[in-house]
Amino acid sequence: MLRQYELVDRVLDYDPDANEAMLNRAYVFSVNAHGTQKRANGDPYFSHPIEVAGILTELHLDDETIATAILHDTVEDTVATPEEIERIFGGNVARLVDGVTKLSKIEAQTESERAAENLRKFLLAMSGDIRVLLVKLADRLHNMRTLHFIAKPEKRRRIAKETMDIYAPLAERIGMYEFMKEMQTLAFQQLEPEAYESITKRLALLNEGGGDRIAKIGSGLHLLLARKGIEGEVSGRQKHPYSIWRKMQERHISFEQLSDIMAFRVIVPTVEDCYKALGIIHGRWPMVPGRFKDFISTPKRNGYRSLHTSVIHAENRRIEIQIRTEEMHAEAEYGLAAHWAYKQAGDHAAPAGPDNRPSWIADLVEILDNAETPEELLEHTRMAMYQDRIFAFTPKGELIQLPKGATPIDFAYAVHTDLGDQAVGAKINGRVVPLRTPIENGDQVQVLRSKAQEPQASWLSFAITGKALAAIRRHLRITEREQSITLGRKLFDDIVHRLPATLAADAMTHALARLKLPDEGALMQAIARKTLTDQQVMEALMPGSAGADVAHAPQSSAISIEGLAPGVAYELGTCCHPVPGDRIVGLRRPDASIEVHAIDCATLADLAERSEEETDWIDVKWGNKTEGATARISVEVKNEPGTLGSLATIIGQHKANIINIRLDSRDTQFHTNTIDVEVHDAHQLMRLLAALRAADMVNAAERV
Repeated sequence: MLRQYELVDRVLDYDPDANEAMLNRAYVFSVNAHGTQKRANGDPYFSHPIEVAGILTELHLDDETIATAILHDTVEDTVATPEEIERIFGGNVARLVDGVTKLSKIEAQTESERAAENLRKFLLAMSGDIRVLLVKLADRLHNMRTLHFIAKPEKRRRIAKETMDIYAPLAERIGMYEFMKEMQTLAFQQLEPEAYESITKRLALLNEGGGDRIAKIGSGLHLLLARKGIEGEVSGRQKHPYSIWRKMQERHISFEQLSDIMAFRVIVPTVEDCYKALGIIHGRWPMVPGRFKDFISTPKRNGYRSLHTSVIHAENRRIEIQIRTEEMHAEAEYGLAAHWAYKQAGDHAAPAGPDNRPSWIADLVEILDNAETPEELLEHTRMAMYQDRIFAFTPKGELIQLPKGATPIDFAYAVHTDLGDQAVGAKINGRVVPLRTPIENGDQVQVLRSKAQEPQASWLSFAITGKALAAIRRHLRITEREQSITLGRKLFDDIVHRLPATLAADAMTHALARLKLPDEGALMQAIARKTLTDQQVMEALMPGSAGADVAHAPQSSAISIEGLAPGVAYELGTCCHPVPGDRIVGLRRPDASIEVHAIDCATLADLAERSEEETDWIDVKWGNKTEGATARISVEVKNEPGTLGSLATIIGQHKANIINIRLDSRDTQFHTNTIDVEVHDAHQLMRLLAALRAADMVNAAERV
């Protein structure tokens, strides 16, 4: 285990301006917090976070990241609190520790490829600051290095499979190939021990038989390039066991049939030298067809750049050669972190940004936070496709993927439609919150439900997923239909009461046939929505009866407007629904049509502004024929049985006629309806509103 001064010295070696006091405080805090806790191998537990920090010093990461690595298990595994971390180490370190803690709480579900991919997406989305992800990967790498100390084989295999399915591909995705290869090798050793042992033994025998073959081939490559004026570093290695085993599986061949077990890396000063070296090598040895790849001109999606080729060397042995610059090599070894560190390599200490972080970190965080950022770097990190997604967990650990901005109502419907329909509240991370509360990445969400609950119209204002919106609207349509049928039946009974004789038993059947309606429900809806007049219903029920009810039939005579030329057509404004008694004004539109509005209509100014030069104002007033004007009112009533029927009764008692009714919103206590009513004038409308407000079941009644 690294001692305190050794760890701090490592950081100061590459960043003399690092906060030495903070690093010392973090080291002492971690040792004290973990106390007597032990790891599986018997070592003090605090040795683990110290070693994780040591791994990250190899990437030359800033002092905040190193402090985060030292502290990363304190909140989860000790009595330390996030508030304590923030007070002692500042907001940035506290935020990073909180991010790593959330990642550590994930219960990985690797039983399917889809679950593993979802978890990788989650990890990327959680790491808006890439440092969180780097600490987590270093944490996993050190755990894999000590995996053999865990006694239970099934636990070792579970951790190894999780590493192979999630963390190694994640390291590859952000270009950290050294992390990836070591994780794969260690996981392979646990998952396929017999294959690992067999390949390792064969590699050892190959080395014994060939002596220093790799060193000789590497020396020959270096000499060849030097003779042609290319100065570079050449190193060789055998491919690691998992890479060999995977090729054997993919190509369905034996170990003996593999011919490209050896790989060599050529590092040269410039991109131009890369292509010169390639030409020299191809001029000396035959290239294996189909094995040349140019990742310099066309980098991999994670930013990897290099030239790859395979040639047939002496003894007809294939060897793989990678050619790259020093910067490309840094990127290939440690991905994004090394890319930025390399940009600062010319400085003795990495320059600091405005928040005292090294500028590569400051630049990266700015790029990740800013929508107008270079697509190239976002593609390197593969985070762009996940920035609009969040990932949350059920109490049982199931991963739920949602759009950014989703609320517990979206979460509930994503789990199950019935859960969404019955949602009354939610707990996020154990705290009770309203259903409209936005969910954050990594939250655990528990939906509170009641069988008495039903979807509410108000949910439409904060639900954002298609599944939630569709389910809520479907339920509201069904509810509205039921309410319309209830109101229609009340009005139907009144129509039947006005008929001159008692209906025959089969009158309804014949009436539905005459009106071409499928059932009684459709008839009641048509009556409630006023798509059928009272006279039409009476005629359908009892032909010839409508004439007997003329005295009771609603008046629908045309309203006369003074101030217009005889025969000129006009329309009453649907925005303000003026009725006789209101002060009115006419507007002549460009198409010569005329609209009549109340003088205090809120849209008048806007109408005039949009076509000021083409709109004529006309001074008009109500004429003598003023029956049958339609007004629009909004009524909020108690959510109780029979309220709509009582509402219709009050409207009928005041000689007003319901033209249309629409349910606007509904919750557990009240629901609001917009109703178009036919009245004689403004005085009748005011009396009607006063009567509605006086009713016990009405909470509010206003003219729209």
